[in-house]
Amino acid sequence: MKLMNLTKSLAMQEASKRRIPGMNQLLSKRPDMFSLGVWPGYYQRAKGVEVWDLDGNRYIDMSIGGIGANVLGYADPDVNAAVTAAIDNGSSSSLNCPEEVELADLLCEIHPWAEKVRFARGGGEGMAIAVRIARAFTGRDIVAVCGYHGWNDWYLAVNLERPDGLNDLLLPGLEPRGVPRGLRGTVVPFPYNRLDILKTIIKEHGKDLAAIVIEPIRGSDPTPEFLPGVRALADEAGAVLVVDEVSAAFRLNSGGAHLLYGLTPDIAVFSKAMGNGYPIAAVIGKGQFMDAAELTFMSSTMWSERVGPTAALATIQKHRTLNVGKHLVKIGKQVQEGWKQIAQRHALTINVGGIYPASHFNFEHEHPLAIKALYVQLMLEQGFLASNLCYAMYAHTSDHVVKYLEATDRAFGEIAVAIRAGDVEKRLNGKPANAGFRRLA
Repeated sequence: MKLMNLTKSLAMQEASKRRIPGMNQLLSKRPDMFSLGVWPGYYQRAKGVEVWDLDGNRYIDMSIGGIGANVLGYADPDVNAAVTAAIDNGSSSSLNCPEEVELADLLCEIHPWAEKVRFARGGGEGMAIAVRIARAFTGRDIVAVCGYHGWNDWYLAVNLERPDGLNDLLLPGLEPRGVPRGLRGTVVPFPYNRLDILKTIIKEHGKDLAAIVIEPIRGSDPTPEFLPGVRALADEAGAVLVVDEVSAAFRLNSGGAHLLYGLTPDIAVFSKAMGNGYPIAAVIGKGQFMDAAELTFMSSTMWSERVGPTAALATIQKHRTLNVGKHLVKIGKQVQEGWKQIAQRHALTINVGGIYPASHFNFEHEHPLAIKALYVQLMLEQGFLASNLCYAMYAHTSDHVVKYLEATDRAFGEIAVAIRAGDVEKRLNGKPANAGFRRLA
């Protein structure tokens, strides 16, 4: 194991804490979610699956893959070439870019049930647009939600009614400060695969239910009756069925995961992997619902720039040509099976889950967040960005996975020794990982 030089990286983190509340823009990229004082936090260059931090340390990224946005790999040459040409021809002007129409056509071709599209530049924005459209179409206020759907007021309103309402859907400890108290009771959560709870929600709020919002899949497979049941209950209640594909899309196939399960939503939302790291989001839907977008004001200057749609077109075309989803499943399966075998070899108890292209595991031992931080530390010392999450990218090869699992074998071996000795925290160079949202000191 090598001693890491993180002088510039840690200095940048201290500088960011002075100027940026919360250190950076995305909770999932905060160093304290891995191990504060060890995780490098900032990068100077990324290419394929390689990342270089501010101190020049090179890593193979087997962690969060840009939080699932870089589905092809970092700085993909084909996507970058298309974006560079778009920038050279002017990324924006007083007129609209034709790429947004081309992308709308392509998305409706891939999803034949959809007829119309609106665009944004982030998943949270896209979900806010979808919920606004549903409310505008139905004239109702209440939304039933299952899964994670962003940071906006409409979603965090869950915790106005019950402080722990999002604990199982998102993160514990999310205080809804700043969310108008008037939104209390407008969003009601239900767990994945629990049609019985959704039926209760409809019984209590059916006449006021604007939308049912779900992720098609996340941590576990749907039961045979769940997705058809949700579709039937939405029809029964006269609610708009919104499927959040921000995390799931373009992982198992070239399009939305709902296609694999035969689910026909009324509206679906895409972002993340659709642009391979460039900002783009799409809200697609049946014409009668999408036309309600003209009944409510939704407009933003940057929704009309050219880079996002151009990146999405290039990403989707390459994704379809190379059958990227098949490769992601292969890589993710190799990772999950490796985790299980290595944990068994070292008598560690872990819980492995997630779809193959977006895998995760948790240590089922005392002080799991300290153990996670030790794993992060041991993998960094071996040249890997690694956590208990692994998002597969097309740039990952089986050879990358083999080397990653060899490093994991060594790390798990040392973790097993530390657990038996009861000195996990003493071995940490940084701090235990955080599991939820909290203020940084």
